[in-house]
Formats: sequence, structure tokens, C-alpha cells
Amino acid sequence: MSAYHGAMVYDTLFGIDGEEAPQPQMVGKYGASDDKLTWTFELRDGLRWHDGTAVTTADVVPSLKRWAARNGAAQLMMQRVQAIEAKDDKTFTIVLKERFGLLLDTLASSDTPTCFMMRKREAETDPMQKIDQVVGSGPFTFNVAETKAGSQYVYDKNATYVPRGEPPSGIAGGKVVKVDRVIYQNMPDSQTAVAALQAGEIDFYEIPPIDLMAQLQSDPNLVFEVLSELGTVGMMRVNHLQPPFDNQKVRQALLYTVKQEDMLRPTFVDPKWFHGCGSFFTCGSPMENDANMAWYTGGQNLAKARELMKEGGYDGRPIVLLQATNIPYMSNAATVLAQQLRSAGFTVQLEPMDWSNVVQRRTSKAPPDKGGWNIFITSGGGSSYSNPYIDIGMAANGEKGWYGWPTNELHEQLREKWINAETLAERKAIARQIQDNAWNFVPHLYYGQWTQPVAHRKNVTGWVHVPEIIPFWNVQKG
Repeated sequence: MSAYHGAMVYDTLFGIDGEEAPQPQMVGKYGASDDKLTWTFELRDGLRWHDGTAVTTADVVPSLKRWAARNGAAQLMMQRVQAIEAKDDKTFTIVLKERFGLLLDTLASSDTPTCFMMRKREAETDPMQKIDQVVGSGPFTFNVAETKAGSQYVYDKNATYVPRGEPPSGIAGGKVVKVDRVIYQNMPDSQTAVAALQAGEIDFYEIPPIDLMAQLQSDPNLVFEVLSELGTVGMMRVNHLQPPFDNQKVRQALLYTVKQEDMLRPTFVDPKWFHGCGSFFTCGSPMENDANMAWYTGGQNLAKARELMKEGGYDGRPIVLLQATNIPYMSNAATVLAQQLRSAGFTVQLEPMDWSNVVQRRTSKAPPDKGGWNIFITSGGGSSYSNPYIDIGMAANGEKGWYGWPTNELHEQLREKWINAETLAERKAIARQIQDNAWNFVPHLYYGQWTQPVAHRKNVTGWVHVPEIIPFWNVQKG
């Protein structure tokens, strides 16, 4: 919800288009010096905050710094930044210490926290603290008076917003609002939401349950549409600090143990909505490749898994697997994974809890029998895992990194090489090297990839296909 809220209320300097390329959004003109170290940006005309004041670089500079303090990719960018400076009310520069081919991609990324521009007042709030007012410059304004936290969020058309002239593409292009108001309603009961959609009481259902799909598909007034083609990727995160997965051979055994489709089938049922993926990078993304995938193409091989477990000295100790019982697809995946692990010869201890407790417990570096863990299940948008740079979970920088704390010097060297590459062809070649190495040291595993169709009334049209969020600009109701 926070990502949707941000995209409705705020705007970005750049946005990723439908081809995964960065395009200017709040920026009008921009360019780089001959040595590519000084980048100059000029804000386009017509940018105003919802309080009526003009957007200036006095807002932009602290907004960039606030975002950079919280976004993993932005932190890598800032290691290469010498200065971010306002030159006048509409012009600012980013001066680099070294060439950085991903500067615009980083500014345009929709990975959270996103590079939303805020007023100077909010942007100078401590980056780890919530802001106390929602005043953006985006295509919708937040209606605080009619919002009921937890149940209803209301957004009104920003009548003063000046969209770009290009057609919408991804989260780039013209954000033309064609409805007066958007109301997000939280309906925890899926049957209630389905009935409301069929009755025309609501126009859109973001995550219709797969098991109710047949009921919905029989209604001629409803349309199903996949708005995020990259979909969602399921990740199994293993703890590299604690036995037995501190041993590479035992981690490799997991590759031959897991059968991805079986972990998704209980939730998504119909194979047209899910599939396995052996690539270290999201299937369907530019970095997808087939390096070092014999473990995947050969299918589940429990005999090979047992051989690797023996070589790694697995001693039968319980594998503590965290199970988020309040998120069905994660809970189902954990149940199947436990069965697969036992089939290979692992002893498994499922730890059922709600997601908030998983989030808390995964921070522990203690032994699994003293409040720690061995495996937890999570997921992320396909664009998050589509390259080695954007998501913090793609790093292998030890205890400074994300939960699981993998360490691999070659992986980090290759990530740095990928980040510094200046052409797509170079990045694709390096991505193969990253994958070849990753499936040797096994920083984590995946349990497949799925797309979630939305359901909407037939008279609501104009949906823009965007990874991970659903924009309501360009949407109209007939």
C-alpha cells in the first residue's frame, strides 16, 4: 500500500518505461559532461506542490539525500557521488567521483523506497522517521478527511497537475488522470470482495483468489488482466552463519532437493499462472540466462542431494523453517518445502507464526535452537531480482548485508563489474558470470515465479502495465 500511495501522491525525477529504460519525468532537459562525471538536470515547467507552491531544487536536493539514506541501490550510487548541488531554482547537478552508467536507472527505479520528491520541509525529516504531512506534486492528492486508516484510503484528482506529453509507458510518460477519485477499500474477506465486484459496488479487485477464478470468469461483465508481466518471484533465504547451511555443499544439496512447481501448485493451481525458473535473475528479464543450470534442467535429484549432504557433513540436526501462516502462498510453500527436505534426509522443524514475527525473528543471528533460524520464505517483485544491483538481497557482503548474510568475494567483485559496465551487452555477459558463481556458492534459492491477474469491471479501461504497482492514471470508467 505504501508504494501505491507514493505513486499516486508523489512524482519522480525519472521513471522506468515499459521497456525497462529510464525516461525523464519531473526533469525536462538533462545531460552529462564529456567525461560523464557532471550531470546537469533542469526541472520541467508546471511542477507544483499540492499546497500550490512551486517545486524547486531546494526540495529536490534534500529529497535525493533522504531517499539515498534508505535505498540500497542509492547507497551504492552515493559511494560514487561527490556532490549534489542546486544551481538555481530549476537546475541541479550530480557530480560523480567516477563514471557510473546506472545513474539514470537508479533515479528511475521503482524499487522501494522509491525516489519520490518531497517538499524541503518533509525531505529534511530524519530518514528513519515518518513524515508528518502528505503533500506531494503527483497526479492525485491524498484525502486525509475521508481516509479511514486500515479500511479506506481516498485519493482525489490533482486538477493542477501538468502531465508530460508522451503516452504512458510503465511509470514513465504522461500521467493523465481521467477519474475524479480513487478509493482503496480493504476487504479482508475474499467472498465479500468477489460479491462486491460482481454487483458493481467496486470496480477493481487487485488480488482475486485463484480458487475463486472460475466463479469470476463466468461473469461477462468482468475482465482479467495481468498488469505486471514479470510477476512475483519466490525466494528461500538460507542462514549462512549457522550450521548446516554455513557449509557450501549442504547449500548445494538444496538445489537438488527443491521442486519449485510443487511449492506453488497448492496456491496457484493452474500452471498458466506460475512456473519454475532456474535463472539467478528473474525469468523474462534482460539478465535471464542459462549458465550453470544443470541442477535445474536435470530436475529434482534426491540421490545427488544426499551425496552432497554427506560431503558437507550434515549431522541430522533440525532445520528450523519459519512459516508465515497468515500469508497463504508462503505458508503453502513452507509446508511443501518441509516435505521435500525430509524426502532428502533433512530433519525439519516447522515454526508457524505470522509474518510480523518472521520479520522480527529473521534478524536474529543466534543458533536456530536459541531463537534463530535456518530458512525463511519471502518474495519480491520480478523487477527486484532482475539484476544484481537494485535489491539488497542480491548482495553477498556478509554480516553487513541482508538477512541470511552470505559472503562471497567473487560475487561482490562481479556485482561491482556489472554496476560499472556501460553497455547492455557487457552487463549480460557479466550476468552469466554472476549466475555461474552464484549457483556454486548458493546465496539463496527460488521457489518459482508467478503472475497475479487483477479483475475489473468491463467498463473500466486504460490500465497501464507496470511492474509491482498499479497506477490509476490513464484509467477511465465508461
